[in-house]
Amino acid sequence: MDRRYFLFAAGAALSGCRRKKGARFDGYAFVANQEGRAVAVVDLAAFTVARHIHLDSAPAELIAHPERPAVYVLSRENGTVYEIGMEGLTLRRRVRVASEAASMRAAPDGRSLWITARDPRQLIRLPLAGFRPDSRIPLPGEPEDFDLSPAAPLAAVSISGSGNVLFAGLQRHKPGPLVEIGTDAGIVRFRRNDGRTLLAAERSTRRLVVLDAATGRLILQLPLAVRPDHFCFKADGGQLFITGEGQDAVAMVYPHRVPQVAGTMLAGRAPGAMAASETPGFLFIANPTGNTVTIVEIATQKVLAVVQVGRQPSEITVTPDNQYALVLNQESGDMSVIRTGAVEAITAPMKRMKSAPLFTMIPVGSKPVAMAVRAV
Repeated sequence: MDRRYFLFAAGAALSGCRRKKGARFDGYAFVANQEGRAVAVVDLAAFTVARHIHLDSAPAELIAHPERPAVYVLSRENGTVYEIGMEGLTLRRRVRVASEAASMRAAPDGRSLWITARDPRQLIRLPLAGFRPDSRIPLPGEPEDFDLSPAAPLAAVSISGSGNVLFAGLQRHKPGPLVEIGTDAGIVRFRRNDGRTLLAAERSTRRLVVLDAATGRLILQLPLAVRPDHFCFKADGGQLFITGEGQDAVAMVYPHRVPQVAGTMLAGRAPGAMAASETPGFLFIANPTGNTVTIVEIATQKVLAVVQVGRQPSEITVTPDNQYALVLNQESGDMSVIRTGAVEAITAPMKRMKSAPLFTMIPVGSKPVAMAVRAV
């Protein structure tokens, strides 16, 4: 075991008695408990569970709407979308859009949700006003992942079990070109600032494939040191971080102008899900096999701390005010809270590899798999 992991116990013991509280964040974290078939609502001002909202199927994904006072929940097993209202924290509406769903995204204009379905194989538009599907675009296979362009009415869908990526025009309501990028297409993401290019994971050969969004034309292919299993953009979109099988490291990519791989940096044992804070600029990396979170200072690419969390950390979200990193632990069924201010305190010169204290742990339910944070 890396000696850095042993530093946590001593550091936590010394720092626990002088822990300082951060400023109050008025908002909630909505947590999808897959086995419990419920959404836990965590009050982030008090760090307690305010309510459990029970569903008739297992939740898998959540979206907190930035303008509407609502959070949307997707159940893959029965293709149902649920709407939870912020006022009263109650279930307001539900609609079944398919027999089995895959994933969900919010349209850039905030007026609708788009859902990929496995049965039937479709890309489905769900307007939030009427809450009934009004557009269905057929897919050539089972969807693996998808994304919506921030600049044009365009979607990209990777097809499971193949190396194909489909572009679909959302105004024409029909599929566009099908582009082959290899044999195992995974995550697809449009470049965040302008949507002009699509970044697609080709897992079998550990490559990042860059496509022109308007034409589907191949621009270039970037070899990676790790299999591209997890993506995380820096808050300004200027860097893309990638983790996956291959190395205990994060691959860093600059996606603008001519995309290029900037190198790799240490990220603890078997790094997985990630989240980035804007100010200060930290990258939080889950290490599920070690039950830890590795914290890296993005500017210097140095590991600042390793924090012991619950069992099998699998999802990380940073609160909108950048004060807290929230970590979902699937096996132990809880949320670990890391205060960024405590991490920032150990970035002074001559302070290296110290452990940031865990702010608190909150039991949230059985097998938490996803979360969304919404201010009030």
